[in-house]
Amino acid sequence: MTRPTDRVALVASPTPPAQEAAAQLRGLYDFVPIQEAKLIVALGGDGFMLQTLHGLLDRRQSAPVYGMNLGTVGFLMNEFHPEGLLERLGKAKAFTLHPLAMEARTVRGEHVVSPAINEVSLLRETRQAAKIEISIDGRVRMSELACDGVLVATPAGSTAYNLSANGPILPLQSDLLALTPISPFRPRRWHGALIPETSVIEFRILEAGKRPVSAVADQLEVRDVASVKISTDRSLVLQLLFDPEYALDDRIVMEQFLS
Repeated sequence: MTRPTDRVALVASPTPPAQEAAAQLRGLYDFVPIQEAKLIVALGGDGFMLQTLHGLLDRRQSAPVYGMNLGTVGFLMNEFHPEGLLERLGKAKAFTLHPLAMEARTVRGEHVVSPAINEVSLLRETRQAAKIEISIDGRVRMSELACDGVLVATPAGSTAYNLSANGPILPLQSDLLALTPISPFRPRRWHGALIPETSVIEFRILEAGKRPVSAVADQLEVRDVASVKISTDRSLVLQLLFDPEYALDDRIVMEQFLS
């Protein structure tokens, strides 16, 4: 067997294509358990990449992750090729990201804290529109947004749900967050805002009993929230690795020219 580099772990989505690719790579290279890894190769789609990154957040020094796409979109992944893994890992370009920290309080008084790598979304739970007050750094900027929801996206997540909601694509070096409404009713013409990543964004749910709202931090949902505070957690550091010709910052620029 060829050892791609010292202390590399391999993780794979449970889907058949990812499992088949994992078996192929294990026949070519030696891998260590993820607890011993200095670098992680992840096989799957963007959802599995998020799952892998969330699993690393509790580690003091998280290992860089090099993803290969065996899913659908694979925006956060490189192309899958079993050959030349050693060379690809050696040439990979690193991108550092800091996740969001969501603090949600429910109408029952529960307090839930969760990181979000892509975005935090507030979504109405019933047929009635949500009514949400928005504050930035302690100052109310919108007293009432009537909508299906609203989200805060990181640059890495700006091409995911945020883009589907007609939010802006953020270059990785922009140090900005996208604040994007989801199907706004009033004010009808408000398309969102760009917020410095150092900002603290607070949402207060108006008429929370009549118009219940859930908060979703990537894959974690909190039902019936009364308020949500979002900030960038710079104490948490994650690294993604990309082939130089398919680096994430280049992909984000390219995405802005697609029709």
